[in-house]
Amino acid sequence: MHPHAKSSHPTPPAQEAASPEEPLASPAEEAPAPKTSPSSSDIKRWRQYLADERAEAAVYRQLAQRRDGEERQILLALADAEGRHEAHWIKLLGEHAGMPRVASTRSRMLGFLARNFGSVFVLALAQRAESRSPYAKDLAATRAMAADEQIHEEVVRALATRGRNRLSGTFRAAVFGANDGLVSNLSLVMGMAATGVPAAVVLFSGIAGLLAGALSMGAGEYVSVRSQLELLRATRPTQATLTAAPSLDLEHNELVLVYLARGMSHEAAEHRAAERMGIFSCDCDPSLSLQPEEEETVDEHEAIGSAWGAALSSFCFFASGAIVPILPFIFGMTGFAALAVAGTLVGIALLSTGAVVGLLSGTSPLTRGLRQLAIGLGAAAATYGLGLVFGAVIG
Repeated sequence: MHPHAKSSHPTPPAQEAASPEEPLASPAEEAPAPKTSPSSSDIKRWRQYLADERAEAAVYRQLAQRRDGEERQILLALADAEGRHEAHWIKLLGEHAGMPRVASTRSRMLGFLARNFGSVFVLALAQRAESRSPYAKDLAATRAMAADEQIHEEVVRALATRGRNRLSGTFRAAVFGANDGLVSNLSLVMGMAATGVPAAVVLFSGIAGLLAGALSMGAGEYVSVRSQLELLRATRPTQATLTAAPSLDLEHNELVLVYLARGMSHEAAEHRAAERMGIFSCDCDPSLSLQPEEEETVDEHEAIGSAWGAALSSFCFFASGAIVPILPFIFGMTGFAALAVAGTLVGIALLSTGAVVGLLSGTSPLTRGLRQLAIGLGAAAATYGLGLVFGAVIG
């Protein structure tokens, strides 16, 4: 109950002040009031919950400052919900609330990212944090609070999806290109070194692999984007209906077939064809009288620029990954030490890219990083083994 609220009937102490979650749950769903003083472990746990709720509410408010419109209102609503949870723990702790505890490392990291970046990475981390709420298993939390956290996860997931969709193309190209460069060139360097050739040969092989792979990626991306643009252009309707309609035979109106093929109903197609041929103009049914067709202009320079931009991006992403395995050889290292350093550098890079994928997908960064690492080093180890076999056969 709000401290300024008044009641005409005195309320017994045991029933005083409804829970902050009462509008969201029936009394049977509320956490039972403790019959005895809470234990020290309860107090410690509840105070941590309190600190984390405050930190999460602050994160949502900080994110809201960087948004506008509907997204801003959604984030502020989430912050208000965390405030209700905060009030629950304050009431439960009572005189034991004490000074605020330090929020968990996860919550503090979220706060730092929200203050300084406010990107989709923060929402992805917040989604994961909401999914790991302990309220479902803690009897001190209400059922409504546990349900809130489940809904919050879905809300944050939807907000994060908008950002993921905006960067999905660039992100895919960056991760795919960099990982391809890391794994393929490390495998090439490991395989060449295993045959026993001099370090200079390994270095030049790595440089050749970098250039060949980057050029291949760039060329492939250019062809892919140009082909997609040309395919879309080939499927775009032409404006033949504007120029040919006046000369069509009224008794054999093939213009109807055009609109039927474009997916219109037979009634709508006949109506549209009659309008195009100038037979009548009827606005009695707006769903049938469509907007006039207009000529569409395509900026060829923009289309070609997009393809060139994709090619250049793929070239750079691949090259940035492919240069890592040859760095030890560039700086004069040789033998097993150079391979060990190359493998370590590539392993760190694979863990990093895998962790980023995990963050953006709302899953465990460590799991995704280890998966990337296992795939990359596994391929390199297999190539190294084949190099040893080839070296033994040739030698």
